[in-house]
Amino acid sequence: MTKFVDLLELDPYSLDKKQKSKFLTEELKNLTEFHRRHCQSYDNMLKGINYKPKNVESYEDLPFLPVSLFKTLELKSIPDTEIFKTMTSSGTTGQAVSKIFLDKETAAKQQKTLVKIVSAFTGASRLPMLIIDSPSVIKNRLMFSARGAGILGFSIFGADRTYALDDDMKIDFEAIDSFLLRHQGQKVLLFGFTFMVWQHFYKELLKADKKIDLSKGILIHGGGWKKLVSEAVSPEEFQKRLMSVCGLFDIHDYYGMVEQTGCIYMQCEHGHLHASNFSDIIIRNPKDFSVAPFGEKGIVQVVSLLPESYPGHSLLTEDEGVVLGEDDCPCGRKGKYFKILGRLKNAEIRGCSDTYAAKF
Repeated sequence: MTKFVDLLELDPYSLDKKQKSKFLTEELKNLTEFHRRHCQSYDNMLKGINYKPKNVESYEDLPFLPVSLFKTLELKSIPDTEIFKTMTSSGTTGQAVSKIFLDKETAAKQQKTLVKIVSAFTGASRLPMLIIDSPSVIKNRLMFSARGAGILGFSIFGADRTYALDDDMKIDFEAIDSFLLRHQGQKVLLFGFTFMVWQHFYKELLKADKKIDLSKGILIHGGGWKKLVSEAVSPEEFQKRLMSVCGLFDIHDYYGMVEQTGCIYMQCEHGHLHASNFSDIIIRNPKDFSVAPFGEKGIVQVVSLLPESYPGHSLLTEDEGVVLGEDDCPCGRKGKYFKILGRLKNAEIRGCSDTYAAKF
């Protein structure tokens, strides 16, 4: 097995440590060489650290770029004529944002991978979809960054897509009631960024003293937890509160970033985030950047097979995390499972929810 297309034929959590390590090492070494040849800035950086491919025994030995570099440099491995889409990260006012350049092939790979990963949790068929956000996020191009892209990306899993909030970010009870009436007794998909779900959905349901039945719903939510942490809301409390107002119990957080779109890390029913066949997570010791053992917290590094149009296949994030185990999660999925502990001290707020939450 040597190609991305082969992975699409497999269950996304089917490769064990030995199989995955061999495959990732080979493919990520090839990607490193590809970007070295096609991106002058990347080649200069590798020369600066005296990178030698012969010294790479594992993908853990490959060089990584700090994710913040995409805020200051325009890194791409394709000519300008092949740029199909430019993605930007979330950012508070005045904050620099990452710019990610995609060609059609990379964009297609991102979508196919996202479908493969999410379908493992929602099933193969498209479900009626309630989006916990406002339609203006898609209409207003000025707002169209990671948040708008996230909604559009997940919309491919939905039918009869309905927005739960109006343009003023107020809960639209009429739209929700009508949606639930149309799909009574059916399984439905809900998607929203964590803070939006909390601030504009849960809190408004509570305030209105209105209960709705979403017991057949699957909620996928992502983005930052910073604002919720300041309100002393843990992931467990988040789930408990949603259960109390609308009967939602099938809830999955996810971890991801615009710099590696497509390769998201979904949360299983045991509360663990999982790396799929397409990507992996490495925890680095902040003192010497050595690989930290399982159970020890450190800086999160992510690797992905998808970035071909830009050198984003091996990135050091600004997040702190811990790998809990590999190939032995009680949910049965192979691969590493982990927990994100939060942003590194002094790192900028950048999650889709956190950026919006900074207004509150």
